[in-house]
Amino acid sequence: MLIFLLLTCLKSSIFDKCPFFLFITFLLSNMKTKLTQLLNIDFPIIMAPLFLVSNEAMVVAAMNNGIAGAFPSLNFRKDGELFELLDRLNIEKNKLNVNGTYGVNLIVQQTNPLYRKHLDICVEKKVPYYITSLGSPKEVIEKAHAYGAKVFCDVTNLEHAQKCFNLGCDGFIAVGQGAGGHAGPNPLQVLIPALQHKFKNTPVIAAGGIASGEGILSMLVLGAAGVSIGTRFIASAEATVSDDYKNAIVSSKMNDIVLTEKISGTPCTIINTAFAKKIGYKQNWLERALSNNANTKKYFKMWVQVTGMKKLEKSVKPGNYDSLWCAGQSVELIDDILSCKEIIERLRNETNQALKNLELLN
Repeated sequence: MLIFLLLTCLKSSIFDKCPFFLFITFLLSNMKTKLTQLLNIDFPIIMAPLFLVSNEAMVVAAMNNGIAGAFPSLNFRKDGELFELLDRLNIEKNKLNVNGTYGVNLIVQQTNPLYRKHLDICVEKKVPYYITSLGSPKEVIEKAHAYGAKVFCDVTNLEHAQKCFNLGCDGFIAVGQGAGGHAGPNPLQVLIPALQHKFKNTPVIAAGGIASGEGILSMLVLGAAGVSIGTRFIASAEATVSDDYKNAIVSSKMNDIVLTEKISGTPCTIINTAFAKKIGYKQNWLERALSNNANTKKYFKMWVQVTGMKKLEKSVKPGNYDSLWCAGQSVELIDDILSCKEIIERLRNETNQALKNLELLN
């Protein structure tokens, strides 16, 4: 409906008076969306939490440039590491002269042995917002809301969204086709309007295949309150992954992204390297049987995830040839390695230019 209204306005001789166009112009010039208001940021981007990639420098750069940084708690597994990091991030946040913030991604499945320990640390340090993945967010929502933090839940369909909505989440991260990591099966052009229609007052953040200002604008037109961008930030100066990984992001195309079950048991998008082809993409019959058996699935999935984590950890380091590199289909749109600041500035400029290009259609 929103797209139909926009196209109608574009064809109209009263384009400059079109309420929808005026709304989008106002939105982009002032950057006030439900997401910017909820998180007190200047531009509606979440720097997506990237397993083994997101680090302190990237999150600080996000905050300093008016967006919301995020990182998976599992990137900081050593004793005391997460505790000390949150202390430093809180100090950085208090020094900001722009509107920016940070959040933590928690894998809330029972197969994550560090989940409750990490949640307790985050609550103690009063993390501003959370992103939950792969399980029930009930406990996170209750503990976060007790001190005023926000909780966004990864969802790939309406059924999971309904469960999160019933628990009182503050918004959805709509993970669609083309996303890096655990991508969803549905296109964002359908998923976002469907979520908006069913949960009218709940902000939806678009995730999957977004690496340009044109992509950001298209998601806002669909009704998203903001976007979550991950793959673009792998090819950043602050990312401490190997140069081979970064260069693979730059040189790969959308057809080079494949789904594999070999890392976590759940389909995950990776670059189709020689090593990925060698180990295959599907679990064998025994692995599937152990994953589905009521007596073994919890422990077997935990083992799969631990071994997959170790493979990924080796892959992101320099000098390793067994390359398992997570990435989304937005690699097609990434041509260079820039600082996070430069990436964010480009995304801002491209978004505004995309809006001006719409004006030229009149």
